[in-house]
Amino acid sequence: MHDDDLTTLNPDLEFADPLDALGPVEENAAPQYDPEAMLPLLTATDPQQRMLAARAFCEVEDGRAVAPLTALLSDLCPLVRVSAAYALGRNPSESAVEPLIAQLATDWNGYVRKGLVWALGNSQNARALDPLLEALRTDISAVRLWAASALAQMSQVGYESVIAAIPPLIEGLRRDPVPAVRSNCAWALGQLCRELPSNVVYHTAIDALIESFAEEDDLGVREDARTALLKVGDTRGLQTIEEIEQDGFFF
Repeated sequence: MHDDDLTTLNPDLEFADPLDALGPVEENAAPQYDPEAMLPLLTATDPQQRMLAARAFCEVEDGRAVAPLTALLSDLCPLVRVSAAYALGRNPSESAVEPLIAQLATDWNGYVRKGLVWALGNSQNARALDPLLEALRTDISAVRLWAASALAQMSQVGYESVIAAIPPLIEGLRRDPVPAVRSNCAWALGQLCRELPSNVVYHTAIDALIESFAEEDDLGVREDARTALLKVGDTRGLQTIEEIEQDGFFF
């Protein structure tokens, strides 16, 4: 875990969007989202211009921006790095996956790592699986939360990636000390279960969601486990929900 990062995130913003720390762009300085104008600014000498250009590509999809955005992942300014990470999440590319992984492994800034895990999830690439699992296990709480959500994207990658993602998400659901992280693990498990056949891994995940719904102390986590079970539509899960709610144990 990056222990030195525990002070890099404002507790009030800890679970917010990776770009929240940047604040609103002034109207007269806002990018016009013209890629022809923004592309040259990605390599400007002024970090403010680089940041604003990267933020423009959080809204605009343009393959020409991928290479300069990738270069900005190692920019000295963390606001530029987080903007570039978020922009690469909006403009996913095979070529950006390894640089995103490398930066996640070395970046000291929690806000930046939040953006990196978001971008890796959006890459829907099997290479992102292991770094996201590592972030879920070892990073600070805000990054763990985003890693859990990002792992739900493994449903678009393939069966083997889904199977590999489920045990760590179950562990997070059961053991993570932060309720918000446990909630995101419940949500991600629900997303992944919808892509699985009725096999051992599927039933183990359903068992974990049922356990969370029945035994979790935090009502928010219980509600998210319940919602996940409802969306999966598993017969056993639905029956458990009905029985517990009939007995009046939920609230």
